[in-house]
Order: sequence, then C-alpha cells, then structure tokens
Amino acid sequence: MNREHVSTGTEWESQVGYSRAVRAGAQIHVSGTTATDEDGEIVGPDDPHAQTVHALSNVERALEAADATIEDVVRTRLYVTDIDDWGAIGAAHREVFGDVRPATSMIEVARLIDPDLLVEIEATAVVDATDDAEHADNQ
Repeated sequence: MNREHVSTGTEWESQVGYSRAVRAGAQIHVSGTTATDEDGEIVGPDDPHAQTVHALSNVERALEAADATIEDVVRTRLYVTDIDDWGAIGAAHREVFGDVRPATSMIEVARLIDPDLLVEIEATAVVDATDDAEHADNQ
C-alpha cells in the first residue's frame, strides 16, 4: 500500500508531528482543520458559519493535494465549542456538501487551541480503486 503525506507547511505540523492529510491507498484522512488563512490568522472569529465554511475550504485543499475532491468525503467530525451553534455550523456543512451528505458527528468540546476558534473539522474520503491505481502510477 502506498502512503502519502500532505503538508501545508505550518509550524504546527513539525512541532506536533502530524500531516494535514494522509492518503493510504484509496483512503484520505484529513486532520482536524480550522478556519485559518494562509497567514495563520483566524477567519470569522465570532462567526461559526464563516469558520465552518473556511475550515471546509481548507479541508478541500488538502483533499485536492491528495487527488481527491469534496465529493469523495464519506465522513466528517465537527468539534464545536458551543453546541448551541449547531444550526449555523450544520447549515454551512450542508452548503458545502450538498448531495454528498457524508456521515457526520458534531461534538461539543471544552475548547480548541485558540479561544477564537469555534469549529475544528476532520474528514475521511475514499476514492475509486481505479483512481487509486492512477494516483500510484503518478507518484
């Protein structure tokens, strides 16, 4: 089985020892992803909807780096600091995924690494076996 690490080059990846995503065969696992921009600044500090959309955009970029798309996502996990924001967060999730409708969980946590972060999202995608073979040939 081929194993590929996707990195965004943030300082956290080397400090903590993780990858933004790992592609193992036909599966792509995206690490917990937040609403930070290219400069590491938080997008939408008081807006759970905006943070969810931006975090999912970051997830999508990681998937693309592993030759997958948002349509390949089969599972998401949403860690939220206030479950009362479920409506705004769920609406953003629905807007991004549409008919893809991955299995999902929304879990309230005490806090995330920065107090301005309201949402952190993990995703798992599965690509077609022929896509996996083509990807391996391109490596």
